[in-house]
Amino acid sequence: MKILHVFKTYLPDNFGGVERVIWEIAEGAARRGFASDVFTLSKTPSAEPITIGNHRVHQASATLDIASPPIAFPAASQFRDLAQAADLIHYHFPWPMMDLWHLHAGGRGRPSVVTYHSDVVKQTALLRLYQPLMNRFLGSVDHIVATSPQYFATSPVLSRFSGKTSVIPLGINPSCGGKPEKTGENFRFFPLPDRFFLFVGAPRYYKGLPFLFEAARQTGLPVVIAGGTPVGQVPENVTLLGPVSDEEKAALLSRAEAFVFPSHLRSEAFGIALLEAAFAGKPLISCEIGTGTSYVNRDGQTGLVVPPADPEALGNAMLTLWNNKALRARLGAAAHRRAMTLFQADKMVDGYCALYRKLLNIPAEPQKHQPSQPQSLQQVRHG
Repeated sequence: MKILHVFKTYLPDNFGGVERVIWEIAEGAARRGFASDVFTLSKTPSAEPITIGNHRVHQASATLDIASPPIAFPAASQFRDLAQAADLIHYHFPWPMMDLWHLHAGGRGRPSVVTYHSDVVKQTALLRLYQPLMNRFLGSVDHIVATSPQYFATSPVLSRFSGKTSVIPLGINPSCGGKPEKTGENFRFFPLPDRFFLFVGAPRYYKGLPFLFEAARQTGLPVVIAGGTPVGQVPENVTLLGPVSDEEKAALLSRAEAFVFPSHLRSEAFGIALLEAAFAGKPLISCEIGTGTSYVNRDGQTGLVVPPADPEALGNAMLTLWNNKALRARLGAAAHRRAMTLFQADKMVDGYCALYRKLLNIPAEPQKHQPSQPQSLQQVRHG
């Protein structure tokens, strides 16, 4: 059986949160008897399919960007050919281009699944124009998957389609982050503060970094930022590292006192970085924004959850963890247990493969598959 994943970006061009989820599903499904292709856009598309691990990537040319989503109307025929060769189409929402392809380029001829990664949050003006198309698309697919119970419960869009929506939480493989590099003289970021809070992620508008900077100013606590370089004035007690390798990220997680995740808008639908920190056994600090961040991080159990866009509350949570070693140990251990129980990639893949079998009328008994032995993410990015 062949699954066709559809999303606006993918490897080898990009490997963010959604792309990582697609990779985990495609690689895991291959061990369960499902072949996977990915259809995506690229500014420099390959004329031939690209093999990545156990699945293939088909690229079409991105001809135009409108409010960030890439557009490629001429790619409709390429999508149609791939859709006709697939047994099931797995869309990753939101991306209006795929809505059009599904409705007008042959997508409705196959069983279909949508993973609903996020509401449309930032482009509120364009949403009014897009909404009729979005509702037609979501109304026409066979099944919708929310990535957490919280997002399902709080999304006004998903409430319209609750009768065909279920929840499959996102998951990652805890062994994919690489082993920590030496933390002595050979470590690229040596020396760092003896103790610090860690944030990992791109400095996007919804990540809440200005509120973290203000919390750092108010408390004087050391904070390390990895993964991108934010603009604006940065307090002296905040260290900016820029992009890091997976091994360096693992080393930073091993040394951090706690992981702080100040995202304040619903564009942060889940928080893969929170999962990485939880698998590393770190206590978590996040904001209550009605999304999967509060499914990963349970207030008082795996970490602390504070109101969004509130530097004082964020700073108080940081001070609480900073001054209580026993609390850090208890919350970090609980975060690790919760991650191992709920958020491993194999659990997510099992959920999707069960859904695939249901929609394809394949007997529901689970198929035998080999234990997961994935490449590291560094190997995935660089072949």
